[in-house]
Amino acid sequence: MTQSSPDPAQSPRGARILGPSRPGPATARGSAPVVAMIGGGQLARMTHQAAIALGQTLRVLAADPAESAAQVTADVVLGAHTDLDALRAAADGADALTFDHEHVPQEHLHTLVAEGVNVLPPPEALLYAQDKLAMRRRLAELGAPVPAFAPVDTAADVDAFAAAQGGYPVVIKATRGGYDGHGVWMPADGAEAAEIVAAQTAAGTELMVEQKVPLRRELSAMAARSPFGQGAAWPVVESVQRDGVCAVVLAPAPQISDALAGAAQSLALRLADQLGIVGTFAVELFETEGEDGQPTVLVNELAMRPHNTGHWTQDGAVTSQFTQHLRAVLDYPFGDPSATAPVTVMANVLGAPETPTMSMDERLHHLAGRIPDARVHLYGKGERPGRKLGHVNITGAPGGSVDDPGYVAAVRERAERAAHWLSHAVWTDGWEGH
Repeated sequence: MTQSSPDPAQSPRGARILGPSRPGPATARGSAPVVAMIGGGQLARMTHQAAIALGQTLRVLAADPAESAAQVTADVVLGAHTDLDALRAAADGADALTFDHEHVPQEHLHTLVAEGVNVLPPPEALLYAQDKLAMRRRLAELGAPVPAFAPVDTAADVDAFAAAQGGYPVVIKATRGGYDGHGVWMPADGAEAAEIVAAQTAAGTELMVEQKVPLRRELSAMAARSPFGQGAAWPVVESVQRDGVCAVVLAPAPQISDALAGAAQSLALRLADQLGIVGTFAVELFETEGEDGQPTVLVNELAMRPHNTGHWTQDGAVTSQFTQHLRAVLDYPFGDPSATAPVTVMANVLGAPETPTMSMDERLHHLAGRIPDARVHLYGKGERPGRKLGHVNITGAPGGSVDDPGYVAAVRERAERAAHWLSHAVWTDGWEGH
């Protein structure tokens, strides 16, 4: 496998493209390709925007015409991701079928593959984004760094695991379906663990338990892989969580060594090959302290689709995660994943506890007047507390350094101020002039 590296000056922390690209399209096409995406959320909406620029069609399977992607694309199939006939309708005539979320039943995916549908990532890979226990077991087999873990059938299993780890607290997780802090519990003792296990098993939830990692911060290694085996990795980023939800992403991650960033990228690319991932994906990581006292990483979760921690690439990288995902599933040569600014900060617009009386359009008007360089991406969603309504990207001015805390803090403050204004109609610095 050959390797090429973009100019480090334009590629902080070494964005990478690995392996040769296929010399030409896999098949001769008489018309622009069609990619079908299962799910009508914001990821499909932004993938549609990337498809427009490439002259492609993104067909969306949406449950409701009001969903984010269904609002903007003309090629919509209405139906549930659990309905095999709806999946078939979405896949009909498409060059590839891919995902806005990972919740499509495995049996349906295997049926589609048997019927000749080009499902990417393939079901055998997608399983490890659907089932956390299966993912932990497979990654452990591959020698990837993961927290200690165990399956849970009874509260006694949690007690035994906690004892082996030196006591509580530990982390209990639903093996399937959890996201943005849902399906995760951190019992402080055996009594609390017993309550959680009893309630969840009664509801039919399958559980696992894992070590509570002494966390320095959370990182994300985003990459992409094509069916031909070409790989590309963006700079490793820091993800800041609030109440279990990604609130801010700093790209590249500040104060990270080239060695650790390179190791995280290499891990992501290796897992993509070993698991057979195709498309854009995220390896969510815990940065912790190794036995030698130096920073190291453990794999938290896998997401086999565009991901919140990659939204910064829309305005801060040569090639966005959405464009790269389309290139990947269609087996095109990859675009350059290098960063285009010393730092880009992405801040999520999360619904306020009370929806402001000021309309979102008016809030956007005021934001444009005060922070004109804010790149706003709204999802067309109704407002409710904590809901991801959109995000704002702010890129740092040339000449700064991601390792300059003051420079990074100034960019971050502006991104968070813009996002908070859009969600709350209140300026965090107290400014009241309009």
